Amino acid sequence: MAKTHRHPGRKANMIRSELIQKIADENPHLYQRDVERIVNTVFEEVTDAMARGDRVELRGFGAFSVKKRDARTGRNPRTGETVEVEEKHVPFFKTGKLLRDRLNGKA
Repeated sequence: MAKTHRHPGRKANMIRSELIQKIADENPHLYQRDVERIVNTVFEEVTDAMARGDRVELRGFGAFSVKKRDARTGRNPRTGETVEVEEKHVPFFKTGKLLRDRLNGKA
C-alpha cells in the first residue's frame, strides 16, 4: 500500500510518486518507468485538454472542466481596502455517480 503524508489534524494525502509506486506494485509485469510515463501522460493530457477549454470525463470517476470567473471588485481582508480582481479561469471537478456512491458507503 502506498505511503501517505500525514499532517496533524488533517487526512492523509497521496502524491504522484506514491500513486506511481502503488500502480507499479500492483502490476509487477510493468516497469516502474513505464508506469511513471503512463501516469504523467494521463495528467498532461487532462491538463492540455483543460487548457484548450475542453471537458474531460472519466466515467464513474468524474469530469474535469474549466469555469470562467468574471472580473469583480473584491476586498483585502487585512486592510478592508477594495481591490479589482481580474477575470480568470479556474479548474472544476464534478464527481461521477460511482465515486459519490463509494464515498458515501453505497458501493
